[in-house]
Amino acid sequence: MDLVTAVAAVAIGVALLIWGADLFVDGASSVAKNMRVPPMVIGLTIVSIGTSLPEMIVAAMAAFDGNRDLGIGNAIGSNIANIGLVLGITALIIPLTVKSLTLRREMPVLFLVTALAFALMADGELSFNDGLILIVGLVMLLAWMTRIGMKDRHDPLIEEFTDAIPDNLSMGKSVLFFIVGLVVLIVSSRMVVWGAVDIAHYLGVSDLIIGLTIVAIGTSLPELVASVVSALKGEADLAIGNVIGSNLFNILAVLAMPALIHPGAFAPEALMRDFPIMLGFTFALFVVSFGLKGGKVTRFEGALLGSGFVAYLFLLYLQA
Repeated sequence: MDLVTAVAAVAIGVALLIWGADLFVDGASSVAKNMRVPPMVIGLTIVSIGTSLPEMIVAAMAAFDGNRDLGIGNAIGSNIANIGLVLGITALIIPLTVKSLTLRREMPVLFLVTALAFALMADGELSFNDGLILIVGLVMLLAWMTRIGMKDRHDPLIEEFTDAIPDNLSMGKSVLFFIVGLVVLIVSSRMVVWGAVDIAHYLGVSDLIIGLTIVAIGTSLPELVASVVSALKGEADLAIGNVIGSNLFNILAVLAMPALIHPGAFAPEALMRDFPIMLGFTFALFVVSFGLKGGKVTRFEGALLGSGFVAYLFLLYLQA
């Protein structure tokens, strides 16, 4: 396909990804709610996974096509975009105050998961066994989050999750939303991969760069919309929770896709340049969320995060 068609495929594909993810999450959340699953459990698991579904399916489709670096770039780039772009813009719109004990528990886990991913990637390749380790980590994370959701009855996130879950869908309509959302996600992810690969070939840049930029920013749009809407509603914990939860699942679920489907060596820049930058943004997330202002992300800190993201894109431009 020519460049115009490729760009259109990515743009339309990303729009459909966002719509499909929204349908999927609404359907899955309503199914769980109709089965009397606690809102905290639904929010910590289904909703958090849903915000990473675009990245996960795009990475899987890219791996099936043999584009391992596109999926890896998508996982790392989305984590950077979630903190620099999503949290930065959200804090610029309205300062965020963190109250949830759950989020304070999740932050050290994010560091632990990031360290695990670095250890697995340190040899310059993602093997099938690495993918299995990541999936086991994902299962353990879900089990831990479910246990938290069952125990914590007074966390501020409970009310915010309850408001975010649709309450007027029957079981039949919930299942329909779930199925339609999944189909749309699969079809639209195929469009994004096809378009992104063709853009990379046309511009003469690597699949990794396209995954880190166009695809990562596109698939981070659901997190941006969700965080901004949550912040405007006064649900700061949910806004930051979207970022932390998505980053956890990006590492464990999204990075596992190329490892399981198309294992092998990846571009060394992903480990030497992009992973340390992702770790730096993760540390910045910890500092602004729980450090400098006692659990408040100010507009100035949001501007710093956004500026850091722009600087990262400029670095990629210079090197590409």
